[in-house]
Amino acid sequence: MAEPLLNLEPVDKVEILTLMDNYTDVLLPGSDIVQRPPLAVGGQIPTTTVVAEHGLSLLVTVHKGDLSHTVLLDTGWTAMGVIHNMNVLGIDPEKIETIVLSHGHMDHTGTLVPILERISHPVDVVLHPHALLSPRYLQIQDGAKLLFPKTLADNALRSKGAELVWSEKPTPVADSMVGVTGQVERVTGFEKGLPNAMMEKDGKVVPDPILDDQAMVIHLKDKGLVVVAGCSHAGIINTLLYARKITGIQRIYAVFGGFHLSGAVFEPIIEDTLRELKQMDPAVLVPMHCTGWKALHRFEEEFPQSFVLNSVGTKFTLTS
Repeated sequence: MAEPLLNLEPVDKVEILTLMDNYTDVLLPGSDIVQRPPLAVGGQIPTTTVVAEHGLSLLVTVHKGDLSHTVLLDTGWTAMGVIHNMNVLGIDPEKIETIVLSHGHMDHTGTLVPILERISHPVDVVLHPHALLSPRYLQIQDGAKLLFPKTLADNALRSKGAELVWSEKPTPVADSMVGVTGQVERVTGFEKGLPNAMMEKDGKVVPDPILDDQAMVIHLKDKGLVVVAGCSHAGIINTLLYARKITGIQRIYAVFGGFHLSGAVFEPIIEDTLRELKQMDPAVLVPMHCTGWKALHRFEEEFPQSFVLNSVGTKFTLTS
């Protein structure tokens, strides 16, 4: 049997704190694995709270024995949102050891520089070589092109203490307790990427396959894989299949992140996605960000025991 491309150290506990997502609700209930931010502190409702935006940022902490590591996946859109939420939630940016960018779009990279400015030590930033591609566009129905803002430049990131780790291949971080998938293989027949994504190449505007899309994967001891995606432009099923392939671990225990099933282009593949996910039967299923309202409701209907509605400030704790 071939050696896996990513040899992960099994961990005892995984904590995932939502620093940014599209939704916030202070009245959501918790559970044995879900901790919501408190409505009141010391018997008093505060005058400020966490905020939501169309973006994603997840603080992931893994524990093995006495060792622990903290990795940040993505940084939201605006320069204020994630920083504000960190302050409200009492999160010290100095605890971040590694930052992983799921891809280069602004709603996942916007607060990277402000976060780096709040960290005094060098930080590895793991990204695909295409993550800093520019210009990139969305082409709308009338033929017009909407230009993505360029939020990142390698020299600017290095000047803020970022140690850039470029890789298309699976990459271990956090003493191999966390893996980054690198470029995800696309093998399903129904996940075809973002059809109106465009980029400039050799002086021409051509389709953008968003090859920089990648996810994080963790091996929770005795449970299986915990997969944490950004937007899943490669397809969430492709991402899960690739996580299995590169780790050699077949059990998908938990899935977090954006599944990009929102809007007329993607809603037709919601049922295909559900069918494939049912075969994997995750114990914890937390669709976020770009998954879309219709898809969220279908996931809740089809996975009543494993589905969790995410909200900014929610902390998930998974133990072996």
